[in-house]
Amino acid sequence: MKPYFLLLFFIFFSSCQYFDKQVPSEKELLQKELKSINWQEVDEYPSVADCEKINDKKQRQQCFFEIMSQLIQEKLDIDTLSILYPELDTIEVKVTVFPNATLEFEPQFPKDSATYDTIKIDSILRARLIDFPKVNPAIKRGIPVKSQFILPVILKEKDSK
Repeated sequence: MKPYFLLLFFIFFSSCQYFDKQVPSEKELLQKELKSINWQEVDEYPSVADCEKINDKKQRQQCFFEIMSQLIQEKLDIDTLSILYPELDTIEVKVTVFPNATLEFEPQFPKDSATYDTIKIDSILRARLIDFPKVNPAIKRGIPVKSQFILPVILKEKDSK
């Protein structure tokens, strides 16, 4: 009986080390998880219906950028920007896609943009850049998030003579 008692005594005291381990707190686990997330990249880029069938992340992003540039270009082709500012051939537009799938466009002017009436160009852009097809917002960890990018938009093609 004595050997069994020693065996039980040994098992009981040696197993206590398994109970002494600290369980990380909820805050520690949350902080560790937050540090592991790359907040500069999204899991899925914004997209339009034409690009949804593409599975590759980079190709889908490229498709979206091309379609958005083309749509902006088409909407600005019918305007007087090229007449008012014949020297302006390309404009950069900051596009913001909000989690609720709304879009916002903001022209980006060079530092030396004193030659352009930036307020007038901005108002023309805001008036023309409406009625876009539905854009699905970017996704980060299953949640729609705000995303921004800058697209170069060609206002007029260079003549190749």
